[in-house]
Amino acid sequence: MEFALLHPDPDDPNWLRPVPPSIALAQRLNPIEDEITQRRRLSISLADAFEPFMTLSAQSTGTTHSITVLEGIDRINASLDLATAQCQNEMLTVQPSRRRLEQTLIKALERDRPLIERGCRIRTLYQHPARYSPETLAYVAQFSDSKVEYRTIDELVERLIICDETVAFIPTRDDGQVALELRHPGLVRYLIKVFEFMWGRAVPLSAGAPYETAPDGITDIQHSIAKLLVEGHVDEAIARRLGMNVRTCRAHIAKLATALGSGSRAQLGFLIAQSGILKQDP
Repeated sequence: MEFALLHPDPDDPNWLRPVPPSIALAQRLNPIEDEITQRRRLSISLADAFEPFMTLSAQSTGTTHSITVLEGIDRINASLDLATAQCQNEMLTVQPSRRRLEQTLIKALERDRPLIERGCRIRTLYQHPARYSPETLAYVAQFSDSKVEYRTIDELVERLIICDETVAFIPTRDDGQVALELRHPGLVRYLIKVFEFMWGRAVPLSAGAPYETAPDGITDIQHSIAKLLVEGHVDEAIARRLGMNVRTCRAHIAKLATALGSGSRAQLGFLIAQSGILKQDP
């Protein structure tokens, strides 16, 4: 009865009649074979759907997972901690001039000190106003090792951290809550070239202040302001680009106007262009 080898006699329900084994087997196998056929079709369909992704996964690991989005300060700091813990040779950092809170500096000290103890080289770029920041100077004073170098430059775009030419971190939002972790060799090499270009133009922190007056009576920072004024930027934008507050920026603009003999903002732009100060080699 379990294998359907018997079935009730249609003429007498009290009797059972035998069923040929071949027929009983076919009746049992048919639904199983139908299911197997459907499963085969499904497996072929899945294989076809996954084929493009199998091609991607066959690529080298250097070209996969090359960009990771990090959301939240905790996750960003965790990734930075891991990268610096693995760093063995050199770390490059770009730090635009913003007021650095005490807890931020303490976190940076905890992260950087083991690097120096391992003999890693650290090169950091600040903007010129950092020379007059007590917080930044106090942080720099913690390290006197010859492998730690600090320079300043008039204008920086955004924060950048590169470890061992293998991983780079850049922010994607002004509030610092989202960052990208970049591991694509081409992207990291490009960012290193950008850093080296800025590093070559920057002034060592131990050198003379870049606000000192040049032979033409105009300081380096005033040259930078003049360039941005001619490009049409307002005071707030210039201050943000050069890492200073608006009041300091306007004080430099006033000194620039005095040096060029300008009596108005409109005349200042004309005198900057006429003076030729922007044509000088940096």
